[in-house]
Amino acid sequence: MEFINHQNWRYATKKFESNKKVSPGDIELLKEAIQLSVSSYGLQPYKVLIIEDQSLRKELREVSWNQSQITDASHLFVFCNEDQVDPQDIDGFIKLTANTRGLDKVQLSGYGDFMKAKLGEKSKKEQFNWSKNQTYIAMANLLAASAELGIDACPMEGFEAGKYNQILGLHQKGLNASVVVPVGYRSREDASQHMAKVRKPVEQLFEYS
Repeated sequence: MEFINHQNWRYATKKFESNKKVSPGDIELLKEAIQLSVSSYGLQPYKVLIIEDQSLRKELREVSWNQSQITDASHLFVFCNEDQVDPQDIDGFIKLTANTRGLDKVQLSGYGDFMKAKLGEKSKKEQFNWSKNQTYIAMANLLAASAELGIDACPMEGFEAGKYNQILGLHQKGLNASVVVPVGYRSREDASQHMAKVRKPVEQLFEYS
């Protein structure tokens, strides 16, 4: 199973080769992998920023514990969850679904009302946490796709989300920086690539009932 081989190959890259860039074609494939990610109700309550600008990334590095991956990687993916999901967002999803599948919106109105009711039961904080959780599913697709393409990546929570929101103007867009992933190619100087993976034994991790 090649997927397992790819997962054994990948690791959270600590040092990137700053002069080696991911091709535009591979970036498009990574975008498509994220786009195809599953999400609750299919709503995809997030947006993904792809940052190449070095001056902007230097500013972000300062609020990312000064971690070199932020500036040295080829591209920086910033996953941003929506602060909350409005009824208009659900209406937009229903319209998209109808157009994509050649259906009348009326046929989907019950599903739309159901989503509005279920999400309406959540507090603003619960909606925020729910949408934030969805970004991690999308991030997993990015990591898996990167490994298949021989591209290195490093999922990172070590940053000041509030400062990211300020620098990137996310609050005005109803967004929040959830998790970031630099992608590129590992440096030969990164000793982490030679370390054995540390994972719980299968018999400890899984339990049948």
